[in-house]
Amino acid sequence: MLKVAKFEKVSFSQFCEAWKKFDPDATEEKTEKIYHAIQLPKRATTGSAGYDFFAPCDIHVPSGSEVLIPTGIRAKIVSGNVLMLFPRSSLGFKYRFQLNNTVGIIDSDYYDAKNEGHIFCKMINDSREKKNLVIEKGEAFVQGIFLAYGITEDDDTETVRTGGIGSTNKI
Repeated sequence: MLKVAKFEKVSFSQFCEAWKKFDPDATEEKTEKIYHAIQLPKRATTGSAGYDFFAPCDIHVPSGSEVLIPTGIRAKIVSGNVLMLFPRSSLGFKYRFQLNNTVGIIDSDYYDAKNEGHIFCKMINDSREKKNLVIEKGEAFVQGIFLAYGITEDDDTETVRTGGIGSTNKI
């Protein structure tokens, strides 16, 4: 297998900043405990294409609602590759649990963004059966797959990313 990336945690200060938006009532002590327990994504089996991302805490997602989850993870990706995020198949099948933007695209230059390339997952429970979802701490909820990509022969882009999520259309 070709090795094209490395997962890391974002800094504690970056995680704290993001976590305050997710859980405004969290103390610094609680946030630090969550940060230290973050698991780096990993494949479940040698035949798995996807790297499982694990919930940093229990996450309650009532039917019809959405949640923005700061994973505490960043990915250093070799240029010419992209990380694509998808919901875990079982959660999509049982709850219509999905990324709010359908597929997450993590570009190789996102690693150097002002937010340290912090990967967030905005998820929605679109259950038609009105099922509420609880993702337990440590449970896999999305999976990331690395893919190589090409560019056109006449591509002349020289712009460098500086921002985070949604910044490349503002350049």
